[in-house]
Amino acid sequence: MQIEQTALEGVLVLTPARFGDARGFFSESWNKQRLLDHGIDLEFVQDNHSMSAEVGTVRGLHFQSPPHAQDKLVRCGQGALLDVAVDVRRGSPTYGAHVAIELTAANGRQLLVPKGFLHGFITRAPMTEIIYKCTDYYAPECDGAVRWDSCGVDWEHEGDVVLSDKDAIAPSLSDFDSPFTWEG
Repeated sequence: MQIEQTALEGVLVLTPARFGDARGFFSESWNKQRLLDHGIDLEFVQDNHSMSAEVGTVRGLHFQSPPHAQDKLVRCGQGALLDVAVDVRRGSPTYGAHVAIELTAANGRQLLVPKGFLHGFITRAPMTEIIYKCTDYYAPECDGAVRWDSCGVDWEHEGDVVLSDKDAIAPSLSDFDSPFTWEG
């Protein structure tokens, strides 16, 4: 597995090896021991899978606050998306900074989004599926969002976007009182 550090400490791109032939490919998308060998020790407890029918669907920017904050390991099962992580750890030297990584079914890349980061994506292909592992269970009382277009992200999309009601009314980053603190 190839592991790359992004411009934001702790946000990693993981690219599992793929073994292909005329039938398709095989890939080991998660192996606890291989990640432990790289100093990554996460205990995932929940897998989520969503499908977005239309190009330009934005989901995010979401977070789950303490005490149920989540690390996420995100990948694309079908289609293509631009995946985004935004640092919202109060006191962080990179507060408000973001990374945007293209995840596709074809490239097999995964994005590790640690606690203290907003997460969201925009679809680039119809019927795009996102699959992600979480280190804590969904807790509705800890669920939150920041407006997708308030963090300076270039979503690389022209035209209208498709939003949920929740995402359409989310507060902007400038109005967000982050529950996360940088522990540098």
